[in-house]
Amino acid sequence: MPFFRRPYTRLIHWLAFVVSCLGLIWFVLRGAERLGYSWHWRQIPRYLWTCTDGVCTLGPLLKGLLVTLEITVVSIVGATIIGLLTALLRLSNSFVGRGAARFYLETIRNTPLLVQIFFLYFVIAPLFNFERTTTAILALSFFEGAYASEIFRAGITSIARGQWEACYSLGLSRVQSFHHVILPQALRRVLPPLTGQAVSLIKDSALVSTIAVSDLTMQGRMIVAETFLSFEVWFVVAAIYLVLTLALSGLAHAIERRFPRIA
Repeated sequence: MPFFRRPYTRLIHWLAFVVSCLGLIWFVLRGAERLGYSWHWRQIPRYLWTCTDGVCTLGPLLKGLLVTLEITVVSIVGATIIGLLTALLRLSNSFVGRGAARFYLETIRNTPLLVQIFFLYFVIAPLFNFERTTTAILALSFFEGAYASEIFRAGITSIARGQWEACYSLGLSRVQSFHHVILPQALRRVLPPLTGQAVSLIKDSALVSTIAVSDLTMQGRMIVAETFLSFEVWFVVAAIYLVLTLALSGLAHAIERRFPRIA
């Protein structure tokens, strides 16, 4: 009997999803109607791209998307490196290393990202002549790296002690054991939470617009200030962020499937 009910269950779930989406659209349209808002979707494509004499150029929103992608990719790499190094310091035998890592974690995780961006931009950046984009990348890397470090540490400590003992019995050093045996197994376990952290980084990157970085959010704010197309522009910006996060989640899922399962 459950075998015959399964198709009907899937159909019910899909119908519920479609009805929920239609209900959400109805609420949005109803709310806009109550506000007396007039939709102007026809003006949006020119802010994505423009074509003249067969030559297409990127609009401000897609140019901002490229800046967001640049900041996000570099920040993910930086956060991964910082997170892994911090996790290793937390697990080391050095009292100074553990203390420095703990100070970094508690400072970053217990202060708002916006305050950290302002601190780097107004205090640190002038000392080293950092540009806005560089400051934004550093702020996101250090902020997300603090959370990534705990993910790495949890993944490393979850590996059974017998794995270390097996490595030592084969004559491997601690560094060789970590590089060839422990870390590959830990990566398989930490990939899902790291993906979630990367998704958070993409959304947090919108805050760099506060220091006038021309990312997707900044371009959206400029268009809204110029055209007053608040709903249309912000819906498009939100949809672009949604596509980015879904694409990242799909890529991580594909990579995860290539790793062997760890018991």
